[in-house]
Amino acid sequence: MPAHRAAPVAVVRADTVHPLDGTAPEAFAVLGETVVATGGWDDLHARFPGAEAVDLGAVTVVPGLNDAHAHPSLLADGGRYVDLGPAATPTSDDVRAALAARAATTPPGGWVVGHNYDPALTTGAPVDRDLLDSVSTEHPVLVIHYSYHTAAAGSLALSAAGYHDGDPDPAGGELGRDGAGRLDGVLQERAWAEGYLGHGGRAPLLPLPGPGDRVDSLARMLTRMNAAGLTSVCDAMVHPADWRLYQEAHAAGRLTARVGMLLWYEFFEHAADLGLSTGFGDPWLRFSGVKMMTDGASSGGTCLCSTAGGDRGIQVMADDEIAAAVETVHRAGSTLAVHANGDLAIGKVLDAIEDVRRRHPRTLRHRIEHCTMTDPATAARLRAADVVPVPFGAFPHHHGARFVEHYGPEVAADMCPHRTFLDAGIVVPGSSDYPCGPLEPLLALQSMTTRRVQDGTVLGADQRVTALEALTAYTVGSAYASGEEAVKGRLTPGQLADFVVLDADPLATDPEDLAAIAVRSTWVGGRRVWSAEEER
Repeated sequence: MPAHRAAPVAVVRADTVHPLDGTAPEAFAVLGETVVATGGWDDLHARFPGAEAVDLGAVTVVPGLNDAHAHPSLLADGGRYVDLGPAATPTSDDVRAALAARAATTPPGGWVVGHNYDPALTTGAPVDRDLLDSVSTEHPVLVIHYSYHTAAAGSLALSAAGYHDGDPDPAGGELGRDGAGRLDGVLQERAWAEGYLGHGGRAPLLPLPGPGDRVDSLARMLTRMNAAGLTSVCDAMVHPADWRLYQEAHAAGRLTARVGMLLWYEFFEHAADLGLSTGFGDPWLRFSGVKMMTDGASSGGTCLCSTAGGDRGIQVMADDEIAAAVETVHRAGSTLAVHANGDLAIGKVLDAIEDVRRRHPRTLRHRIEHCTMTDPATAARLRAADVVPVPFGAFPHHHGARFVEHYGPEVAADMCPHRTFLDAGIVVPGSSDYPCGPLEPLLALQSMTTRRVQDGTVLGADQRVTALEALTAYTVGSAYASGEEAVKGRLTPGQLADFVVLDADPLATDPEDLAAIAVRSTWVGGRRVWSAEEER
């Protein structure tokens, strides 16, 4: 199907079509951006004379894949950030060299920022204040952890944020210290988010590239998502500058995936004053809810949880702050999307939601992002409160060894508990948390169905789901999480014609091989936005 169809209606067929509505049609008809009929190839051509024929051949078509929680705007940095992922910089010496090369082309006083750094996969000395001071004495130098929950700062970057030796930890964050009590540059949770990103009422310290550069970067990021089979994504932490970025990209026709935006809660007051609430927008760009964060990272060992050795982790928001934010957003009629990984954090969020629902009944479907440590009793509370958990798809595969290291094998086996959620009757979405985890949804399907970690071990076989359940999560489930199940998730009449063409059937493939299935092309609103052939 070309960018602009030659006929008002197109009839699309493939050897295998999974509309996920309980049927198995040979073909479907598309008018505008919507599926208007399904059935046999010949029957649809007879029903729609003159329709354009799109025969995709010996492939499998599934509804467009939908990532319910990722961070594409974080990657729209216009090339300002140095990639410090382990593939690019496997040693701390490589990290220093990459940052020094950037400092050499940056005017004195300009920021030198790296991201995607993974201390567990980067060998050599720690990337801390001393190492970053060796990069440059003329530039503030900052390195952002892959999880975006931790960063490391050189001396000038610490001073720019107002941090000095002897300072106490800020509320909801931690300042790393060496054996002598001197700040070592490691910043966790609010210590770095409020110091550099502009949270907590502060002005952001990190400079943004120009609007045009960010739109170009965002377009490249969305194309990468299209190449993975994604037709929709929910950006799980949007600031005003990101909101403007998406508006500019939409106006310029640069969105190649449908985007839902979760506005950071500190900016919600202004949105509420304007009467904005969940659902504002159009099928391409939509205000999906309000994001807040209550604890740390599961893969980094900082989620607020109970363990055999006692409670542990970082509580990012105090109990009264959680309750106040939940009440403000709920009473304004918007969806809450609350980051909570550990069982203690999840319990605090549920307490606040249950309380506000009793006092102010409203038909709102709130979310708990990640909801990583959940037992059957808590899953029953989620179901009763109509709260949607948004668990990681590929984390058991990608971060399973870290889960075992931080929490022990017994707790780790039940993290990202897709089976527990489904058994409780909960609709489960699929999410990557990219760049904190792998982007590719087909890898997530493999992780969810096998629970096989990168080292080959199986982590929590009891939490495995079927391939159909995993695919349903990344289609129907993600649409449900954003309140769009009436228009997304299935290839059925009345729903959007968003679909992915695969070279093998994920429902007939060995679960161990799901990640190897190739995406042939990706279509949004009946128009092809990415093709493997065009990439060659």
